[in-house]
Amino acid sequence: MFYKITLKFIMLSFFFSCNSVAQKKESFKIQKTEAEWKLELTELQYYVMREEGTERAFSSPLDKNYSEGIYVCAGCDVPLFHSKNKFNSGSGWPSFDVEIKGNIAYTIDYNIGVARIEEHCANCGGHLGHLFNDGPKNTTGKRHCINGVALKFISKNE
Repeated sequence: MFYKITLKFIMLSFFFSCNSVAQKKESFKIQKTEAEWKLELTELQYYVMREEGTERAFSSPLDKNYSEGIYVCAGCDVPLFHSKNKFNSGSGWPSFDVEIKGNIAYTIDYNIGVARIEEHCANCGGHLGHLFNDGPKNTTGKRHCINGVALKFISKNE
């Protein structure tokens, strides 16, 4: 019995590790070297967008921004979310219930030991955050939990 459980664990570990390696090989329209990204992004943006880190909760001014406009990728300016789809989730990160279709790529990550839906910019591959099923029930029920440093806000008045 012990050997069967051990064998299943090894097979699952191999599957998940192979799966995550395959995800990293996805190609995006914008291709830059890590040195180029380091020149263009702040240290925190690089950590979040290129190393799949997370900014500290409640640290982004965009979390409480409810002005009218559009949120674009901080790495390549592709539009990601409309301000009308932003809501206060209380999580400490900007949250949206609807994305701009086609501009976000989804993968599965196991970085914390459980499967999560990870979001990347479909244009440059920058890590944005994660998608959860605990959003507003009266709309999509989805919560795009996005790192503020991965976004730039463009006001409707600009």
